[in-house]
Amino acid sequence: MESGRRTDRKRLVYNHFMKVYTPLIGEAIRFAVAVHAGQIRKGTTIPYITHPLTVALILARVTDDPEVIAAGILHDTIEDAEPRGSVTRKDIGEKFGKTVAVMVDDVTEQDKSLPWTARKSAALDHIPEMGKKSLLLKTADVLANLSDQVEDVRTGGEKIFLRFNATKKAQLDRYVKLTEALQSADPENPLLPDLKEQLSALLTISK
Repeated sequence: MESGRRTDRKRLVYNHFMKVYTPLIGEAIRFAVAVHAGQIRKGTTIPYITHPLTVALILARVTDDPEVIAAGILHDTIEDAEPRGSVTRKDIGEKFGKTVAVMVDDVTEQDKSLPWTARKSAALDHIPEMGKKSLLLKTADVLANLSDQVEDVRTGGEKIFLRFNATKKAQLDRYVKLTEALQSADPENPLLPDLKEQLSALLTISK
């Protein structure tokens, strides 16, 4: 029954996504597919492009704004382009407009050479400086990652925490702090209930 409900929900989200589909979103998909070609999700064999597309689908549940949805598709193109630096904020701005570029840059880790703790701390500190659209994008990104992690722990156990250069406690603490920061920055964020639900699920199954 639960599987059927998830399938129905995904179908509804997809149908809504197609209703808000625009040429800008189509171009963003083509660009992101090219940038992330050959990349896979950390510790898996899953094509990386599934993540930004999931973020876009999450955003399409709560907004019809094509720039926000396009930013969801593009949100990792600067940070995870190979080679590093081959896609810049300027590139995104010229191709997709200043508003999209600001959102993508807001959720981009600016110095990947820093240790994990320093990078995540800088990203957390930046949240209060974000506008509402960037906050919505950031929430969708965190929600997508949280949902994946919940599913991975349920199916593969806690060994999935070993994928990252941080302890299990540090990873869980980061999600708690992210959720708190996002709620503080925009208490009316429509994705907060889902974010809290997934955080609670991860904390419960990771005890």
